[in-house]
Amino acid sequence: MKYVFLVSALIICLASCVSKKKLQQSEMKYAQLDSFYVKVQQDLKACRDEEEASARKRAQMESEAQALYKEIDFLKKNNNQMIGQLKDLSVISSQAESIKKSLENIGSKDIYIQDLQKAISQKDSLNMALVMNLKSSLADINDADIEIKVEKSAVFISISDKMLFKTGSYDVNEKAMTVLGKVAQVLNSRPDIEFMVEGHTDNVPIKKNCILDNWDLSTKRATSVVRILQNQFKIDPRRITAGGRGEYLPVAANDDAAGKNLNRRTRIVILPQLDQFFKLLESPKS
Repeated sequence: MKYVFLVSALIICLASCVSKKKLQQSEMKYAQLDSFYVKVQQDLKACRDEEEASARKRAQMESEAQALYKEIDFLKKNNNQMIGQLKDLSVISSQAESIKKSLENIGSKDIYIQDLQKAISQKDSLNMALVMNLKSSLADINDADIEIKVEKSAVFISISDKMLFKTGSYDVNEKAMTVLGKVAQVLNSRPDIEFMVEGHTDNVPIKKNCILDNWDLSTKRATSVVRILQNQFKIDPRRITAGGRGEYLPVAANDDAAGKNLNRRTRIVILPQLDQFFKLLESPKS
């Protein structure tokens, strides 16, 4: 019995010793695991801290990158604006040069226009002086039989046919010599001018002797006057042109005798002197 008790005590003692050892081993293992756990927690915190720091740095870098992108975009726009301004300056410079040339041309044209106006004024003055001379020379002639006027830069002297010709004839009357002589005197005082003698008729058909029609009559009448101016009053024939206008340039309707009388006329047209007019433009400026 005692023996059994001893064995039981021994077993309990052994069991107790084994439990303590295991407990110590467990405690050591727990301590190791706890230490490892603490280290893992520390490492995890360090990783998280590092991750947060990296995230903050990444966010900062992204913000800086966005700012750089905006600055680059601004610089690009500014650069484009500067390029555009340079182009505009180039265009403006070119336009300024063009405007300068245009102003110079306008200035030249303005001078030309002024010279042209002076030449026209001088030419008009010469025409008016010629008209005054003609009117003064023919002052004693019936105004109804002769008309002197300036029209379209030409001087017109219209003489009624009743002063020059018999009806249906192209032979000049003796009494017409006074009128033609006074006109010739003024024309001879201006040997630089050229003129045309025009014959005009009414619309009454004519055909007799050597006259075929009004064209023929008007031409023969103009030629008769030209021959007198040349042969009797010594006007250079190179200055004269003879022309027949027939019935096709009336000054009045051919409905009655009064209108027909007006249309039967001989007209001396002192032509514009274009060559001398342009010489006025070429004259040295005072």
